[in-house]
Amino acid sequence: MAEKKINPLVKTVLELGPIVAFFVGYVRMKDKVFTIGGTEYDGFIIATAAFIPLLLISTGILWALSGKLSKMQLVTAVLVVVFGGMSVWFNDDRFFKMKPTIIYTLFAGILGFGLLRGQSYLKAVMGEMMPMEQEGWMILTRRMAMFFAALAVTNEVVWRSFSTDAWVNFKTFGLTAALFVFFMVQSKIFQKYGKTEEKEV
Repeated sequence: MAEKKINPLVKTVLELGPIVAFFVGYVRMKDKVFTIGGTEYDGFIIATAAFIPLLLISTGILWALSGKLSKMQLVTAVLVVVFGGMSVWFNDDRFFKMKPTIIYTLFAGILGFGLLRGQSYLKAVMGEMMPMEQEGWMILTRRMAMFFAALAVTNEVVWRSFSTDAWVNFKTFGLTAALFVFFMVQSKIFQKYGKTEEKEV
């Protein structure tokens, strides 16, 4: 399927909607216990169970509208199904809380492997969206690999050392804000190494 243009607002809603819905669902159900098939499930597990199909539906709509999904979106969807499903199946929230650690460790490892080979795998994924000189891509890739590694460590510290409430807030707001701030800080790289039409002529 050919890639199609999609309204940026619609794209943002589809990407962030399931996360916001998970947060709202958790806040509303966190103090409740639900008995299903003779087994008791707390609000976190129920919110996780609802989050899985919601994410898959939003990802499917995004694919239908845009004609393309990034590797990050595909990996995230698979890991949500695997670790979210394990949390629901075993009635254990630890699996879902470990998911961000696995995702960020995987991304850091992939980018790091590419760097060892003298390549920027980040460029292969984002090169069309942000034309930039090779040196700029290598700098950004190194920084992003370290950033993902730091997020993985931080997630482990938060879910193992703090309450579920603290982790949900961290996942919903902390990780999103961290990604936003990271890319804002990298603006100088884009300005210095970004390719403009004038440079390419």
